[in-house]
Amino acid sequence: MSKAALEKSAPEKTVLHALPDVIAGPMLRRLLPERMTLWLVASKALTLTLVLERSGQRSMRLRLDESRCRQLRIGEHAVVHMIDIAICPAFDEGEILRYDLLIEDQEQCRGIAEWAPQLCHEGESSLTIRHAMTLSSIAHGSCRRPHHDAPDGLARLDRELHAQRATPEQWPCLLMMTGDQIYTDDVAGPMLLAINALVDRLGLYHERFESAEISDSRTLLQDPWLYQRNRLLPATSDNRLLQRYFFRGKQKPIFTAAGADNHLISLGEILAMYLLVWSPVAWQLINIERPALDDNAAAHFEEERVAIDHFIEELPAVRRVLAHLPTWMIFDDHDVTDDWNLTAQWERTALEHPFSRRIMGNALIGYLICQGWGNAPEHFDGSMMTLLSACCLTPEEAQHHALIEALLRFEHWHYTLPTRPAMVVLDTRTRRWRSEHGLHKPSGLMDWEALTELQQELMGHDAVIMVSAAPVFGVKLIETVQRVFVWFNRPLLVDAENWMSHRGAAYVMLNIFRHRHTPQNFTVLSGDVHYSFVYDVQLRGQHHRPRIWQITSSGIRNEFPDTLLDIFDRINRWVFAPWSPVNWLTKRRHMRIKPRQPDSRSPGERLVNKAGIGLLRLDEQGRPREIIQLGGDGHDVRFERDD
Repeated sequence: MSKAALEKSAPEKTVLHALPDVIAGPMLRRLLPERMTLWLVASKALTLTLVLERSGQRSMRLRLDESRCRQLRIGEHAVVHMIDIAICPAFDEGEILRYDLLIEDQEQCRGIAEWAPQLCHEGESSLTIRHAMTLSSIAHGSCRRPHHDAPDGLARLDRELHAQRATPEQWPCLLMMTGDQIYTDDVAGPMLLAINALVDRLGLYHERFESAEISDSRTLLQDPWLYQRNRLLPATSDNRLLQRYFFRGKQKPIFTAAGADNHLISLGEILAMYLLVWSPVAWQLINIERPALDDNAAAHFEEERVAIDHFIEELPAVRRVLAHLPTWMIFDDHDVTDDWNLTAQWERTALEHPFSRRIMGNALIGYLICQGWGNAPEHFDGSMMTLLSACCLTPEEAQHHALIEALLRFEHWHYTLPTRPAMVVLDTRTRRWRSEHGLHKPSGLMDWEALTELQQELMGHDAVIMVSAAPVFGVKLIETVQRVFVWFNRPLLVDAENWMSHRGAAYVMLNIFRHRHTPQNFTVLSGDVHYSFVYDVQLRGQHHRPRIWQITSSGIRNEFPDTLLDIFDRINRWVFAPWSPVNWLTKRRHMRIKPRQPDSRSPGERLVNKAGIGLLRLDEQGRPREIIQLGGDGHDVRFERDD
């Protein structure tokens, strides 16, 4: 959608497109030796055929019947197609192949080159992909905030693929998105209006609300409560804890405010946001105009409009890269709401209120449909998909409530990729270790049982890549500041959730690294913090392995306040240098942590504040050999090792 589409006069300047067959996707999720998983959203139930062109073999045509494609109707004109196909014979390691999706309609077949030609690289009529279980390179990142006006890291990755389109064997083996793929709690004014317009255009299903100021989601189409949603949200007897912490956002003296005046509420809104952040097509279906606002709000709206307009311009590239690379995901807090389960008090208070429970449940349903299922469809076979299908087939309160209750109890969001090295993806949000020192203290990111399962999963591997949304080895100064706020019983003011904030979880995780059966080469991929850095970690007093690397890339489209980060970086280098005795006061005192030098920074600086995407290249033993932050602005940063 052009900039004019967001102007007040947009209805006169912009002509709405007719509903296309495909609104979002196809997104390539899994490409395993014997499985291929795709996701797309269409305006109606489609009859699809997958065409696979494999070198040295005849083309395969696989009709996507009910056994291969689950269709979920989420609205009058919106159907999610969850495609999971058994492949025989299995893909070969390193095999380059092409795929096409044919839409059959009235005895005619149209391929991607016809219904979405912008997805194809120049000179191609189908999509090239590479199957690789031996991970020689990985693209990774987190925190894609639409109204942060910075270049999109996913669009930068698309340019990388396009430049190497003649040699796809050089492409990353996969894209790992490590959290905050959407921001349900931090929504720009123009984005909120677009979301509600899309809900209306596609006829996404509505729902009733309990113990709320509004009776159902239809009222949000009449009045979206732009910049005023805190007035809708529930209060409790506990000093209006939900309104103060869960919804309105917080005054954060150190980090940027996570104001949630436009917090998404309904399932329809959340599903619409997924379509708008992953596809330019959704923006072509709607018109929005700025409502009457006071001068300050109008100026803020226009500032956000400029950022959103830049976001939209890069969406064709984003959609293309997601169709070409196997894409894996895991949630962090903003996929549901800021500070999700940060403390036991927050968790208990939020879940006890029917309205906040519904809001979080809706976010989990959206995550299941748009992210979680594609990671591991086998985790959701049976009762969970039966509940989801029932909720979509009969969108009534009983089915909706039953699905939310099942998701709030669900404990298998984590998964492991059967790659070489193995990639173990952690759920650090839903299985938390509640503090023994008070409900207001930060919970551990994983409880003892989950950490025990993790240790068992790691055994037997020579090398492993562990995905943790929050860095295991973070910036000690920032963690110290967070700890001070915890002492004053204010963990929510500074997002005091890091691996070291809970003594039990911290020591169990650190003991996993020290265990004699831990993998010899151990890489941790993280995001979350809105800046990028790399640490080489060794056990003190031991010159043998394991060797540990903490690699953090954040954000895809988000950044830390630049001046503040420079101050933190400088003080952290002085106080917590590898030789500093202050390190013996930390939980990681038995480990020597050496930051890597970014090649574009001044001598001594370690933290990179650049929106983009991380690129990790590995050697044959699964050890990092090249670590790069691909800048959305085209300027890349390499983290050099000091030998």
